[in-house]
Amino acid sequence: MRKLLLATTAVALSAGAVSAEDIKIGVIIGFTGPIESLTPQMGAAAEMAMAEVSASGALLGGSTVTSVRGDSTCIDAGAATAVAERLITSDGVKGIMGADCSGVTGAILSNVALANGIVMISPSATSPALSTAEDNGLFFRTAPSDARQGVVMTDVLLEEGIDTVAVTYTNNDYGKGLADSFQAAFEAAGGTVTINAAHEDGKADYSAEIGALAAAGGDRLVVAGYVDQGGSGIVRAALDSGAFDTFHFPDGMISAKLVENFGSDLDGSSGQVPGTDSAGAGIFAAMAGDDFDGTSPFAAESYDAAALIMLAMQAAGSSDSAAYKEKVMAVANAPGLKIQPGQLGLALKAVAAGIDIDYEGATAVELIGGGESAGNYRQVGYEDGAEITVKYR
Repeated sequence: MRKLLLATTAVALSAGAVSAEDIKIGVIIGFTGPIESLTPQMGAAAEMAMAEVSASGALLGGSTVTSVRGDSTCIDAGAATAVAERLITSDGVKGIMGADCSGVTGAILSNVALANGIVMISPSATSPALSTAEDNGLFFRTAPSDARQGVVMTDVLLEEGIDTVAVTYTNNDYGKGLADSFQAAFEAAGGTVTINAAHEDGKADYSAEIGALAAAGGDRLVVAGYVDQGGSGIVRAALDSGAFDTFHFPDGMISAKLVENFGSDLDGSSGQVPGTDSAGAGIFAAMAGDDFDGTSPFAAESYDAAALIMLAMQAAGSSDSAAYKEKVMAVANAPGLKIQPGQLGLALKAVAAGIDIDYEGATAVELIGGGESAGNYRQVGYEDGAEITVKYR
């Protein structure tokens, strides 16, 4: 308690030391496209963190934070980079919460963020290739790499007694990276992948793809796709033809929309999505209340991504990416005062007083390596037409 009182006092004494500004932060996610059913919750979560910080009056001498939204489309790299360029050069954003899908995230990073020296923290770009992408220390993510998801998928399937699977993946950086990571992990553990084949999004008919998958066979069909695009098309074609009756769904497919689309046809299927049963997850869901679904995939990661940008600014004493990029890892990890959702004002005051913080947030944040999440997953199943939580990993 004494530390917190000291933090509050220090901020009050130094309030005039930094000139207040209206700091703009970009929110670049696919408001249209193959995960558009997820992004309203992701955007709302990031903006909830910004509103919390603005209301506290504790950021950089009383600075406020404004969201500037941009549509990544999830799949169109040209459109995503154009949006990012506009947000940086015209709107003057000081950081980017995003992007979302791996391909557009990599495009924005290499073509725009690096050239302009702007920090990006993605809540959902999971391609293993992003772990080694040139980033000049500007790129971070609050969702774990698919290198880890491949191992988690393997564990879930083998524990369910499934040792032979067919795999279909959306033909982009996300799908290919995840499918390859999974196949390597599954086969190393003794499983068999009968076929590992790409599908294109936007098709009206997936019967040819299902024919090839069915011919190869497997106890379950792994669908590494997008719930609002080809992934659901694949599931529908598989069910209509009788080729497969149970599926395994990685994170791009986990959504209330999936259950809405298929209901009890999913019974007996499995999946996983980044998630945790930490205290912060419950606090965050309660904070979201009726405004948006705080349990929706990547909503918690979006709140945390925005929060880390603002906390790093405070630690650096500047909204300049060149300065605060050096502080992201420090505010995210131990040692320090543990910070949960709803405590961003407290965290800002502590940082201003020189007190270390350990931001746990809504996803039990821990950043490793070059700045990516160590990662926790929620294993899901389907019973009586509903998604259930099996356990956390």
